[in-house]
Amino acid sequence: MNIAILQHQKRIRRRTKILVLGLLVWTVGILARLVQLQIISHSRMSEKVLEQSQAEIEVFPERGTIYDKQGNILAQSIPSFTVYYQPSRDESLEDRIRQVLELAKVVALDPKDLARIKDVLPNRTKSVQVKKKLNAETAAEVERLNLKGVFCREETMRVYPQGGLAAHILGGISADDAVKGGVEGKLDAVLRGKKGRQVVWHDKLRREYSFETLDEAKKGYDIVLTVDSTVQYIAEQELARAVQDHGVDWGIVIVTQPATGEILALASWPTYDPNVFPPERADAEANRAVQRLYDPGSTFKIVTASAALESRRVALTELFDCSKGVIESAGSPIRDHKTFGILTFAGVLVNSSNVGTIQIGRRVGPDSLLQTVRAFGFGEKTGVELPAEAGGIVHPLAEWTRRSIDSVSIGYEISVTPLQMLQAMNVIANGGDLVRPRLVRNVMGGFATPSPAPAKLVSAISGETTRLLTEILEKVVKEGTGQAARLPGFTVAGKTGTTQKFDPGAGTYSSSRHIGSFVGFVPAENPALSMIVVLDEPKTDDYYGGQVAAPVFREIAKRTLRYLGVAPRPDPGRAIVAANVRRSDRP
Repeated sequence: MNIAILQHQKRIRRRTKILVLGLLVWTVGILARLVQLQIISHSRMSEKVLEQSQAEIEVFPERGTIYDKQGNILAQSIPSFTVYYQPSRDESLEDRIRQVLELAKVVALDPKDLARIKDVLPNRTKSVQVKKKLNAETAAEVERLNLKGVFCREETMRVYPQGGLAAHILGGISADDAVKGGVEGKLDAVLRGKKGRQVVWHDKLRREYSFETLDEAKKGYDIVLTVDSTVQYIAEQELARAVQDHGVDWGIVIVTQPATGEILALASWPTYDPNVFPPERADAEANRAVQRLYDPGSTFKIVTASAALESRRVALTELFDCSKGVIESAGSPIRDHKTFGILTFAGVLVNSSNVGTIQIGRRVGPDSLLQTVRAFGFGEKTGVELPAEAGGIVHPLAEWTRRSIDSVSIGYEISVTPLQMLQAMNVIANGGDLVRPRLVRNVMGGFATPSPAPAKLVSAISGETTRLLTEILEKVVKEGTGQAARLPGFTVAGKTGTTQKFDPGAGTYSSSRHIGSFVGFVPAENPALSMIVVLDEPKTDDYYGGQVAAPVFREIAKRTLRYLGVAPRPDPGRAIVAANVRRSDRP
């Protein structure tokens, strides 16, 4: 009995030792594992947990709204959704691609999107942006797919409620959020705001359940433009009609207030809808109002006339013999569009005589003429709030040839933009001041941008010179080449231009390719608006500026003045300084 008890106790002690030893080994194993997890592999494990449970994403701010001067919205940001995919380390590349292809059935990924995503999937552990600018219905369909690692975030998208209205003023934003042209591009720093950052937490199925803001996104500033949507609509409608009637390659209309330089309308054709960007027509995006250089031709004669009056080298009462209809210039002839007789100073401008203008230009001389050209702002950017503006081409005197004084006097051997030419006419319209054209009235919210240049840059010519030129330019419209711009009840001052285009292949100016233009202001005695119309290569028999551009000026001015509430006068006749001028048979 005693032996049996002793043996039993011995077995119990042995089993206890084994149990204790097993427990000890188990405890040591647990402790070792804890040491491995909490100390040795802590960083790696923490990183893995974070990768599986959270993602850091950019938060795009709401872009500032763009208004016209009447408070109408031209560009705004509205809610939209962006779908993201958060891959997991334990997913194979095939699994990742399969997820994306499932998404493609709902969000309509194009080949470019698919290629972009596939390129980053192999080594990607952070969230991948799959598709932007989804509506609420599509975002709900994505959520119903219940795909691992796929989630949607509410953001914004850019829309243009007026469609294609003022497209070249506004610019646009491409599908990949690249800002293109217009005010959108020029003032992107003001409009875009500041990006934010968020950390998003996911459950084991990687569905979003919480987020934390690291940096708050800041909305962009709103901008009010000088543009009036109604005037812009009128300008675009009449320009489109002229394009259709004359089959031109491109066309420009700009309407401003001469005293302030505010641009009421800027229409460029061909045009596009900024809601569909990039444009279907490759050349539609170019803003020819500030980017296209052309020889201004006879519209530039207002500068030559200004130089003559300012330098006092030509008297207003002088007569010029234009009876031959041609004048030799460095061995080559320059002709008038018809033969005139003896013309007064005013008559030269009224009838747009090349022969008479060249005689005036020679009297003025290269130094004085170039000085006046610079005073009118040619050769320098206007500073308007649009990107890629051209400064034009004004050659220094050292590069002038024997023929240059004649060519520049009649608007050749010099390249300008339509906006520069209108800025020059505004000098006459506002009493002699060179005023910077502008598109932005104010930035709402006090955004600290460099102060814009003052509206008045410099006094270009005297008030007396502008008074005399205004009376002559009235006569241009009343009896001369600009008669198609006449507007009953209003005094219209303006100048026509018909430019032969340079043919690089032939190395000379073409006799069959022209640019027709008209630039002027109304009412002449107290201008409410000024305007330039430029039409490139009219395909009809009528191609002179007075035939194709002046009627466009008339129709836009008539409708705009009525809209602005500027009443006509029953008898707007005024004393005109031009005398002994025969009526031209060229409109």
